[in-house]
Amino acid sequence: MFPPVRLGINFSAFSTVSAPITRSLLHHSFSASATASAPIHRPFLTSTVMANNVEDFSQFGISKEEKDKLVGEVIRYLLFKTHQNSGCPIKRDELTQLITKNYHQRNLPTFVINEAKDKLSAVFGYEMRLLSRSIPSSKAQTRASQSGADAKSYILISQLPSDLYEKYVVDANTAYMSGFTFVIISIVHLAGGKIPEESLWSQLNRMSLNDNEANHPVLGNIKQALELLVQQRYLQKDKVHGPEGNTIYYELAERALDGPINNKVKEYISQVVFRFGN
Repeated sequence: MFPPVRLGINFSAFSTVSAPITRSLLHHSFSASATASAPIHRPFLTSTVMANNVEDFSQFGISKEEKDKLVGEVIRYLLFKTHQNSGCPIKRDELTQLITKNYHQRNLPTFVINEAKDKLSAVFGYEMRLLSRSIPSSKAQTRASQSGADAKSYILISQLPSDLYEKYVVDANTAYMSGFTFVIISIVHLAGGKIPEESLWSQLNRMSLNDNEANHPVLGNIKQALELLVQQRYLQKDKVHGPEGNTIYYELAERALDGPINNKVKEYISQVVFRFGN
């Protein structure tokens, strides 16, 4: 785990190394323009998917047309719900309910979701990444029995090479949110993965980002921008009861802890600490 360091670091230093991680965050997010893009046809991958899906779906008592329709509905739901909700994770339970609305076969949701995952990759060029919801550290013991269905969600990640993604997909007018995301995740990392709300705002104030600012020229309402990171599961917000009253904490959530983003954030924080932290 990346070691906590003092929060007195000069955060303006992030500007010298934030561009690469901003690109990484953009690349590992769903592009809002993607729903209007043409599918990325990959004949080899498509044939591979078909070969891997020779499992006899007749066990479910449905026709191929019915199965294909369910797969298409899941894909459409994922694409448009992701676009509509600014890339917020989609619960597996939502997909299950979509499939079982008219069908009640026990293993059908898993079969349909897996085929939708294959086709999203082969035809549209997206990885359907499974995330397991993090439990706030203060509630880890009391909520250890949280159901697996409730804990699982999906995000869509572009499989385009990063240089092509940046050139053809990234919208420069909205890239600022990824920079903001990087700074917030970095601050929480430097605090050891969890930080009181008051301390987080103290650090943001040093960058002229205030909790009462509703019309920032780039981010708009700063509180809402921070809340969006909670909805997107980069952060989780938890109220902890203590002897001096309630304290709100922000903690890294599953999306910030997920492989590529987590590793890149640590790498670039290390550069900042090495250059400017002493």
